[in-house]
Amino acid sequence: MKPIFRSDTDHPGITVIDPIQRRQFPIRTSEPVHPVSIDTDQFYFPVDNATEIVTTNLVLPHTVIAHVRTVNGDVLTKAEDFAYEQLPEGEYVIELNAPIGIYLRVTGNLTIASSANRMEFDFGTKTRVKIGARSYHEQPGTTVTTTTEPRDVMTAISTFGSALKTLSCERSLPSLRGHPPKIEFGDQLRVPDEVSLPDTGVRIELPPELSMIYPASSLAYYLGADIVPSDDPKLVTDRGFVHPLDHSGRGFEGEIERVLKQLLFLDCVTRTEGFYRIPLHERQVIEPYVDLSFNELYERDLSEQLETYLSVPYGAIRKHTPTWLLSTTVTDDAANLEAIPYLVNNLSIISMKCEKSRREPMPETPKPIDSFFRGTSAKQRGQKREEAGSYVASSRANSLEQAWLGRGMPIGANKIIKKAFENKLERSSSTEGIDITVICNESEMSPEYDAGDNLYGKRDELEFDIDVHRNLSVDELESVLTSPTDFVHYIGHIKDGEFICSDGGLDAESVDDVAVDTFLLNGCRSYEQGVELINSGSIGGIVTYSEIANKSAIKIGRTIARLLNRGFSLRSALTIARDQQIVGNQYIVVGDGSIEIAQSESGTPVLCLLATNDGERYDLQLTTYPTVDSGMGSLFTPFISDTEEYYLSGGDIETFRVEKDTLTRFLSLEQIPLVVDGEFTWSTDLNFETL
Repeated sequence: MKPIFRSDTDHPGITVIDPIQRRQFPIRTSEPVHPVSIDTDQFYFPVDNATEIVTTNLVLPHTVIAHVRTVNGDVLTKAEDFAYEQLPEGEYVIELNAPIGIYLRVTGNLTIASSANRMEFDFGTKTRVKIGARSYHEQPGTTVTTTTEPRDVMTAISTFGSALKTLSCERSLPSLRGHPPKIEFGDQLRVPDEVSLPDTGVRIELPPELSMIYPASSLAYYLGADIVPSDDPKLVTDRGFVHPLDHSGRGFEGEIERVLKQLLFLDCVTRTEGFYRIPLHERQVIEPYVDLSFNELYERDLSEQLETYLSVPYGAIRKHTPTWLLSTTVTDDAANLEAIPYLVNNLSIISMKCEKSRREPMPETPKPIDSFFRGTSAKQRGQKREEAGSYVASSRANSLEQAWLGRGMPIGANKIIKKAFENKLERSSSTEGIDITVICNESEMSPEYDAGDNLYGKRDELEFDIDVHRNLSVDELESVLTSPTDFVHYIGHIKDGEFICSDGGLDAESVDDVAVDTFLLNGCRSYEQGVELINSGSIGGIVTYSEIANKSAIKIGRTIARLLNRGFSLRSALTIARDQQIVGNQYIVVGDGSIEIAQSESGTPVLCLLATNDGERYDLQLTTYPTVDSGMGSLFTPFISDTEEYYLSGGDIETFRVEKDTLTRFLSLEQIPLVVDGEFTWSTDLNFETL
């Protein structure tokens, strides 16, 4: 479904809506407008839908990065916070870095003025403005059928590169990497005729074993490479270049990881010679230490770039590469293959673990700090609950987030469930606001949600519909779970594998066609109920393994709610809560942990660490959390005075030393989670006078 343009009735303007990703971006106008559909071929960059309005000016709800280009795509200027740009009469295409890909095309005079929280485009007189929109949503374009025979699996994964929208270094931009084809099992290998394999001249040679194939899948996708059988693992080009993948120190998986990180990083630097000629921080810091001519590299084909990139010692760039978003431990079970395309779509680093590996001890139950827990021990229910007590640990922690694909209950990692991704592809589109459902089935737990506190929905540019239910019966709870909603925040007891209601208990296994997209089940031992919700239609959720004390659960629930409201995914919200010791390993994500319930105002969610330097200045450290839309390879610009550079998103960017006025202005842009001298808080709760 394409983005749509809706005239606003409360005030003059238009709202751009992505019904699939459920993103909204309002644009105010100087007078009421009446959108008229136009062709989509007028913006140089591809768009899914386009309209035309007549207005004297446009006002955005908050400042974004805006590139002003010629109609041929060449950049004329860039505007962001506190900008003032006047351009003479001409024809311009303006690219907005918004939650939806938006392009404006105008002919005439153009003045751009912005403050910390507002951006205006003024044309001086009534002007026809063409608006194009492109959804960041991607889904598999086709399905490849394969057997479990490793050589067939190699061929199936070799089709992933068909989803790349370009073979240039611009494929390092998430929006130019399409979703790999789905994989399903059959009695023989079948590759649909519409799958067009890219001719990159690159192949990955591996022993035909699943334990070697799975870790290479993200690299094969990014390079559009064929995976072929061989005795020794190596990366080969048709120019005769050979790069061994069995590094003596890093091992096979470590070398795959190094190669993927190095290639994407240097592609991001090289693409600054193309359509995005920007002052990239990472280019400036590595150029003195690498003997590379990026303008020449930009013109070379992929196999030539690959050979040049890998000639650079990794040590020369390692500390400047972004922290990877996701690493996933995968067990050597053939059934896991069907979930691999969804991990590859996130460019996950994949490592292997044998199914027979050692089981970990159960996460420690927190000590009681108040009068009651939120449930009692869950009973075991035969084969249905056979995973209970089978705890496992992921292999790697060199990423912002960790996941686990396979049997067992992971400690401190997202439990990947393939059904969750299928549910996400099948969910209905929506042009409405964000639906939040809060269920409080225990009066003593009500402080976790206070309707007057605006825990959810305090966003001027987004529409929220908040429904609060208290003390539901079994039938009422089942009705809520089968009614479409974006997010359910459950506050209450879970006992013996059932939600406790006013008149009994409800087991989610008995509920067909769950219509809840995402959830937080903030009760004791809610893991099994969360898995059942995924199996019946949900996409992802946060659950618990063990008993949780009520006072702790209130703090946890409120913190996670606010993080989700600010655009963090389920997985990154819980990662932050765990890193700040707000939660322990008794909370995990099940299903697709990358899903978000709201969009980030800045495009990329960020956590700030603040420390007093000398009483007059402050050290401000920013940690970025890439999303599916703004994934690895995306850009981040902090709206801090005098900051002209762009940064690659992913983990920590440099520390800024700022004056109090600059800090106050930055933290007032939006509600930002931050850690002040080791204590977790929010920018809106900070007393700037006592800093």
